[in-house]
Amino acid sequence: MFGNDLKWKNQKQDNAAAERKCGNLRLYSHYVSILLRSAMQYKTSFLLGAAGQFLVSFNGLLALLFVFARFTSVKGYTYEEALLCYGVMLLGFSIAQCMARGLESFSYLVKSGEFDRILVRPRSALLQVIGSRFETNRFFRILLACGMLFYGARHCQITWTPPKTATLLFMIAGVVGLFVALFLLGASISFFTIEDGGFLNILIYGGNEHGKYPVDIYGKQMLKFCTYVIPYALVQYYPLQYLLGRTVHWKYALYPLGAFIFLSVCYGAWRFGMRHYQSAGS
Repeated sequence: MFGNDLKWKNQKQDNAAAERKCGNLRLYSHYVSILLRSAMQYKTSFLLGAAGQFLVSFNGLLALLFVFARFTSVKGYTYEEALLCYGVMLLGFSIAQCMARGLESFSYLVKSGEFDRILVRPRSALLQVIGSRFETNRFFRILLACGMLFYGARHCQITWTPPKTATLLFMIAGVVGLFVALFLLGASISFFTIEDGGFLNILIYGGNEHGKYPVDIYGKQMLKFCTYVIPYALVQYYPLQYLLGRTVHWKYALYPLGAFIFLSVCYGAWRFGMRHYQSAGS
């Protein structure tokens, strides 16, 4: 009898947890739906913003093209291989910006006191912050990144087996996780400084810009930094070596897991900030 009661209690807790997860997903989808409908009310503004984002990223593609028009390879990497690398980074970064833009403006919520209003609602504070903004004008940039990725993947000398296809998808997911983690870390700093972690923009936007080339072209010290401090290399350089056949170590394909470990650390920083939060609003 006691064993059946315990089993029923555990099952009830599991069902409640599943319902909360589904509820959070529905709530986030509702946030995105509202923001999309709002953006579509001003179609001209949306199209101009999206075109601007597209042109900014297209300039990065032109810069890559000009470099390889002068040099046939950069440290052994061809144009198509660099394009594959850049496509992965740009796609993951653009998706992360769409999803986690609310974290980038979190310092305003703290300074204005709006975060206090979020805290009294019976929903996850982090979910509400993330759902407060959704960058619809990043869609054209996502399309550009997909085109770059498709061209690079098709023209690289890669035999696309199921493990290598999975590695490519894992790289993209790792890049998304890495940049969401950096946005989350910047928001966590705002709990203590009341300002956003502006210095993190160097790591966020600089990481995206430098990600158009494999990390090892910047030298051994940068490779170490991007492996052990901010794990760009785990989602870009190491799995890329496996994709291009430069290593036979299949474990390199699993290195993007490091981005999710880093994300869990940043989430721990967020939870720490939440416990020590004091209202800064009026």
